[in-house]
Amino acid sequence: MLPLAISMGDPAGIGPEIIAKAWSARDARSLPPFVAVGDARAIERVWQGPIARIGDLGQVPAAFAEALPVLTVEDAGEIEPGAPDADGARCALHSLELAVGLTRSGAAGALVTGPVSKAQLYGVGFTHPGQTEFVAERCGIAGANAVMMLAGPGLRVVPITTHVPLDQVASLLTVELIVAKARATARGLQRNFGIDNARLVFAGFNPHAGEGGAIGRQEIDLIEPAIAILRDDGIDARGPFAADTLFHPRARAQYDAALCCYHDQALIPLKTLYFDEGVNITLGLPIVRTSPDHGTAFALAGKNQAEPGAMIAAIAMAGEAAALRAACPGA
Repeated sequence: MLPLAISMGDPAGIGPEIIAKAWSARDARSLPPFVAVGDARAIERVWQGPIARIGDLGQVPAAFAEALPVLTVEDAGEIEPGAPDADGARCALHSLELAVGLTRSGAAGALVTGPVSKAQLYGVGFTHPGQTEFVAERCGIAGANAVMMLAGPGLRVVPITTHVPLDQVASLLTVELIVAKARATARGLQRNFGIDNARLVFAGFNPHAGEGGAIGRQEIDLIEPAIAILRDDGIDARGPFAADTLFHPRARAQYDAALCCYHDQALIPLKTLYFDEGVNITLGLPIVRTSPDHGTAFALAGKNQAEPGAMIAAIAMAGEAAALRAACPGA
């Protein structure tokens, strides 16, 4: 299997530490070979383990058993854990660019992106809403066609709208958007998880899913027509259901993914249940891309307190999805 490329994220954040801890857990967690892309000094500042600086990904298989392979991007300036700056942001961006390129070219089997600070990236000219849109553009995919799925051991959720003010959500929801996100979700579940006939459910926009229009019509005017179109497509789509009854164990057993109207409606249950195991996987791309579902945690950087569970889960999920795609290239 080709090694995975992991962009290190902001060198002043917890990315370097959790990547190193993931390598330490490689045997216990049966992780596939991977290479960290970024400034090796960021890892050396927070970890005393062995590092193998490599020049190309062909060296990863031989190095991985004995040391953490690092493809070095040496432009992070003076690295101080917990103290982000412009040099570190530029390094994070260059690391992301290189890791995407390696995966897009076929040198790496999948892409895992470490946590970045968008505020810091914006300061060095980054213009995308986030890493997802950046990766999509580099893959030749419109950002609107890249679907963010958050996944834990017993729950997968897709926010139909993402990083937008809550008071704009109602105006952004359309039948076309809901249908497009659902189609991409069904396709992504097949390609990345091997689920051929995905069961999709929809959370209502309003409390109690609108109560038949008594407290809102988004369910009637938008979600129900979208579900009808999806069913005509042969997709098992159901709902809309009241969001407050959609995430208990019995409900979760009835579906493969829940599509939610806005960011927090999807992420609150996922992070409540799987805060240390949540993975962001981008559907709709020609490559596999995952990331841990948390941020840079600058306050924890350099203190050996960062929990690597989400990074480990992101690596494992990327490896499994890449292996599935390789086994079924036409899927």
